[in-house]
Amino acid sequence: QMEVVESGGGLVQAGGSLRLSCAAPRIISSVFWSSPMGWYRQAPGLQRELVASITSDGRTEYADSVNGRFTIIRDNAKKRMYLQMNNLKSEDTAVYYCAIGNYNRGQGTQVTVSS
Repeated sequence: QMEVVESGGGLVQAGGSLRLSCAAPRIISSVFWSSPMGWYRQAPGLQRELVASITSDGRTEYADSVNGRFTIIRDNAKKRMYLQMNNLKSEDTAVYYCAIGNYNRGQGTQVTVSS
């Protein structure tokens, strides 16, 4: 069973923007509120990498490759997490996955950036 549901991916031209969403319908609110969260991505032939993370109290960290372009956002009231991606580059093309604490079973969402 899926624990998280990623959405919002698509095809976009270089320089464009996308907003990914991660929903956690099976996670109870108190667990969601207290969990660190993160977005990962995996490009063909490469290992999965951490793109952005956010702690339960809102501290964020980003991979150097996306710092200044991506923003991770958590909405505890809606039990959702977002990844705002601006100024997309072709090297951002990958399947993006989210994780909420130890809950990370999801199908991912494909992001394709054309140059």
